[in-house]
Amino acid sequence: MSYYFSSWRPYVPVAEKRRRSELKLKQLKKNGQCVAPVRIEGRKIATSFWGESWCANLERYSDYENRLPRGRSYVRNGSVLDLQIAEGEVVAMVSGSDLYKVKATIAPVAARRWKAICRDCAGSIDSLVELLQGRLAKGVMDRVCREGDGLFPSPEEIKLSCSCPDWADMCKHVAAVLYGVGARLDQKPELLFVLRGVDEKELLASAGQGLLPANAPVAAQTLDQNDVAALFGIEMADFYTPEEAPISRRRRSKKSSKKAKSRKARAAAKKKTKARRVNRATFGIRPSP
Repeated sequence: MSYYFSSWRPYVPVAEKRRRSELKLKQLKKNGQCVAPVRIEGRKIATSFWGESWCANLERYSDYENRLPRGRSYVRNGSVLDLQIAEGEVVAMVSGSDLYKVKATIAPVAARRWKAICRDCAGSIDSLVELLQGRLAKGVMDRVCREGDGLFPSPEEIKLSCSCPDWADMCKHVAAVLYGVGARLDQKPELLFVLRGVDEKELLASAGQGLLPANAPVAAQTLDQNDVAALFGIEMADFYTPEEAPISRRRRSKKSSKKAKSRKARAAAKKKTKARRVNRATFGIRPSP
């Protein structure tokens, strides 16, 4: 029994954990490594629709419930020093008693399931911005996030590994990384679709667009100017063809062309006058009356 208790590590205050994490992060940057740490502001790990939904999906599975509390503590302490999300995998570095490498391999969404999601949402999604911001109808978002056949992975679709000596698949470092994914989705919700190997633009397609030619313009699959302005927070200038231009713009255009013609006519007249003067001075040629 005495050996069991002596094997426990001494308690480390939260402030000290954060200080150690910052030191390790500085060392990684000093070594020239490009890192993307997870930063948590406040007590909530995720605040957006997609981030909160990811975390809620983790917590609904009993396979993970024993290790998740420690993971929440680690990610809040800034222990996830680097987190990279790519198609089918999450790779991270977590600061603990040592620096550990974590990898989560996530299976792509089955083609049949993805088609079912797109089919069920057909005609209900017409803005990529609203989709990524989670501002669509509740029924649509519930369908995308539905347990079992939605966009989020189940434990059977996730393979976890960590370089720490903990024997469990879901160690506290892995749990911290999975929560870190939720925090990262607050900033870049499109990474969820990258991770699952699907194209979010396919959700914009209506049921009948599959009958159109491949080169036919599909308005629902492109961002209009209002969408771009909303996504990037900028004002877009108006662009028109000559026929589509407002009447006021057409009038200004006509006035501009008339002014240009008038300037050319005056320039030509000056040139002729100058030539006459040169001829008269050089050859004594007088203009005919």
